[in-house]
Amino acid sequence: MFDSDKWQEIFSSLKKNKLRTALTAFGVFWGIFMLIIMLASGKGLENGVIKNFGGSATNSIFIWTQSTSIPYAGFPKGRYFRMQNEDIPILRAEVSEIEYLAPRNQLRGYQGGNNVSFNSKSGNFSVMGDYPDIYHVTPMDMLQGRFINKNDIDDKRKVVVIGTNVRDVLFGNEDPINKNVKINGVYFKVVGVWKTKKRGNQGERDSQTLFIPFTTFQKAFNYGNIVGWLALTAKPTSSASEVEVKITNVLKRRHKVAPEDDRAFGSFNAQKAYEQMNGLFGGIAMLIWVVGTGTLIAGVIGVSNIMLIIVKERTQEIGIRRAIGATPWAIISQIVLESVFLTSMAGYFGLLLGVFVTEMISNALGDNPSSDTMFTNPTIDLKVALTALTILIISGIFAGLIPARKAVKIKPIDALRAE
Repeated sequence: MFDSDKWQEIFSSLKKNKLRTALTAFGVFWGIFMLIIMLASGKGLENGVIKNFGGSATNSIFIWTQSTSIPYAGFPKGRYFRMQNEDIPILRAEVSEIEYLAPRNQLRGYQGGNNVSFNSKSGNFSVMGDYPDIYHVTPMDMLQGRFINKNDIDDKRKVVVIGTNVRDVLFGNEDPINKNVKINGVYFKVVGVWKTKKRGNQGERDSQTLFIPFTTFQKAFNYGNIVGWLALTAKPTSSASEVEVKITNVLKRRHKVAPEDDRAFGSFNAQKAYEQMNGLFGGIAMLIWVVGTGTLIAGVIGVSNIMLIIVKERTQEIGIRRAIGATPWAIISQIVLESVFLTSMAGYFGLLLGVFVTEMISNALGDNPSSDTMFTNPTIDLKVALTALTILIISGIFAGLIPARKAVKIKPIDALRAE
């Protein structure tokens, strides 16, 4: 039930010393404001890292061969070997946890430039030999036409899927579908245009990439049965790390590599990297809560101290109220209510300003797909805001309890004698 006299008494008490009230409230205001800003900044950093993660499947694995570091089966250490076509069906048969498996080759190696031309226009681009499964490993959208399919692989068709930058350089506003482009002297028919979901430098590189069927790649460019590296995903119910170990064990056996040779294969496990990243940002969020809450507690302690001063100033008033029949609960609820009101109002305005500043920063940064910034879209979700408000209310209660307990211990006769 709303008690107007009680609220009028609260406002009157807080207005007696406006400067003191304002300075006390500022401590709580600043504590919750900094907590919101730090939490939003942590989320912005996390969003930036996830964005630059490229949207790749979080259970994806990339494996390539390196030189051996241990002599084995009559072979010296330092031997360099390559994966082969024959490895692929064996991996599919022996490692049932594989969901998608794409053996890959890249013409002239990583970031190798290859002359690609259409009529009088030409450019240097990256050329990949791939299987259809790569569509499920590398984040992409098809803007026109289609991607490589099984028939392309089986028939070794001379077809190509081009990136957006390749399309712009070679075709401009012209429709590229069913046009023939020349790649290092070999003609391929364009069947699709793809767009990467990656951003920044990675996105720029991907936009300059062409995909041709893996089997066609090997035949057209004399790669024999060589496999450059593997791109794959583990089934949702399987651990990517366990799948990686099983695959390398099979390959070690087939290529006579020592079982304990951990340097013979290089790999990137997206699931492991993603879990490490989540753990890192979980730790950062916890640290922010500890620091922010500590700042807030400092403000709350200030409120408690001020309430102690207020109780001392109102000693005679409290004594008179006790003398005329005021219950201890009435005294406690009055002091605690004043504390909660001061803490909540100061914190609420700090929360509002924190959210406002966060939105201003987010709008200023925008959402530029070509940007590879490590900080983007700082946000505060509803759960965090409600948690902050809950902390404010609980803090206000605790800030008022000590002064309230002191107030109810005041004896009426002692209070009336107090100066």
